[in-house]
Amino acid sequence: MQLNQSMAEKILSDMGMDDMPTIEYTPIPTALSADWFKKYKDLCHTFVSSLTDSVQELAFMNLSQDEFMALLMGQRIPSNLSFRFRIPLTWGGKLEIDNMFMCWTFPHSQRLDKFIMMQGDARTIWLPNPAKKIYLPAHTTGGGDGGNATEDRLAQMAAQLASGRE
Repeated sequence: MQLNQSMAEKILSDMGMDDMPTIEYTPIPTALSADWFKKYKDLCHTFVSSLTDSVQELAFMNLSQDEFMALLMGQRIPSNLSFRFRIPLTWGGKLEIDNMFMCWTFPHSQRLDKFIMMQGDARTIWLPNPAKKIYLPAHTTGGGDGGNATEDRLAQMAAQLASGRE
């Protein structure tokens, strides 16, 4: 299905991701090298190491302190988190940190897969392109009536991270 920008934004909005920026892209069929998966795993490790600049977004994911620390230390990826490419490798995307972002597998990554696959026969594709390394819909990052203690939680986690690196 060939979409225009307003149609793409409407579909994403209906999927609960009305704040997901998109880019228009013409797929360039690209063969993957035989060692692509090893390079991908190495890139994922590098990507995780780069998340120290995304502590605030990670705090809003409501990970347990153990999950948060294990993620930042590169020990373990919490369940239900997915690495995504902004431009898929088979369409000309590069194995680079700038081409990656992380989001919840359910529901966001699954919905993004559906969004991309519905455009499979189109000449140009609208691809998700969040501004940051971690995608969280804006409606999930605000505190409720009682606040969210994010500042305290960040301070505790930052202190633990700092002590773990000494």
